[in-house]
Amino acid sequence: MTDRLESYYANVVDSVGDGVIVLDNTGAVTLVNPAAEELAGVSRRQAMGVPFREIFKGEGPLNDMVAKTVETGMSVSDHENIVLKRGGRIVPVGASTSPLLSSSGERTGTIVLLRDLTNVRELECAVRQADRLSSLGALAAGLAHEIKNPLGGIKGAAQLLEREFPENEELREYVRVMLKEVQRVNLIVEELLALAAPGRLKLGKVNLHRVLSDILLLQKNASEGVDIYLQQYFDPSIPPILGDESLLTQLFLNLIKNAMEAVGTGGVVKVTSRVMSDYSMTQKGERRARMVAIDISDSGPGIPDDVLENMFMPFFTTKSQGTGLGLAICQKIVSEHRGMIRVDSDPARGTVFTVMLPLIQ
Repeated sequence: MTDRLESYYANVVDSVGDGVIVLDNTGAVTLVNPAAEELAGVSRRQAMGVPFREIFKGEGPLNDMVAKTVETGMSVSDHENIVLKRGGRIVPVGASTSPLLSSSGERTGTIVLLRDLTNVRELECAVRQADRLSSLGALAAGLAHEIKNPLGGIKGAAQLLEREFPENEELREYVRVMLKEVQRVNLIVEELLALAAPGRLKLGKVNLHRVLSDILLLQKNASEGVDIYLQQYFDPSIPPILGDESLLTQLFLNLIKNAMEAVGTGGVVKVTSRVMSDYSMTQKGERRARMVAIDISDSGPGIPDDVLENMFMPFFTTKSQGTGLGLAICQKIVSEHRGMIRVDSDPARGTVFTVMLPLIQ
């Protein structure tokens, strides 16, 4: 019965999603669950009997927490300042340490709990971006309305002026330039209004794979003569989702065109669909819904860090002819569908935009 009970408890600890590490009174490891193995970057066999500080070398704040609990028996927690450097990336971690007590109340060791906060930080970042976008959108709407009226007057006057000049008159060409630039400003104003307008989704069943396939087919035809390879890898188990097909088409068209521009005259653009196991969302009165992810990756030169920080901000652009509103509108479309968008870029690997949408049917 005791062996069965020990096996049961071991299975419980191994099934916990957070990292669990148990130390003896000297600070040496006596138990590690799979989640902790992944966070620490060591196997259970490698960790057993090794001092905690040896496994987490260089992680000063975390080692200080453990040392304090080992020495004093106090419980300590920190969910803001602990980061682990693993595999060339920084992982934010929520950590807590507490004494392990026997049935008689004697301190027999220390329990360390580690929680990967990467997803939490990404969600917080998405909320902050949405808040900034909402504030800027309200300002942009007022500005756009103020611009639209005088712009209409300028356009009307230029059209009347154009009629006054003979067809071959040189001044008529200047007027045409005026009309062209007025039209460009008008396009920016329309995009501003689209950014600020409240969402009015026309919800229906959307086959994401059909939408993506159609876009890729059109872009393949448009890129003839250019050495760009378009690849698609779709999970056939993903059903149609509830969404606005025209807006989702606009979203993915923008992202795929950006990826093709990133590879220039040669490279690979890959579109992948998958169901995410580490994300889910809930809405009051609804069941928990899994998320479907669409990855749009390119083999381009990557995006500099200073650009990554601002790329979803309205009017921020690195293109000579860009308005800087495309990605802001993409983020708005994703937000209206109660999803998330994130970007990961590296000069050696290129860039991946990931759109996550609730798998609601």
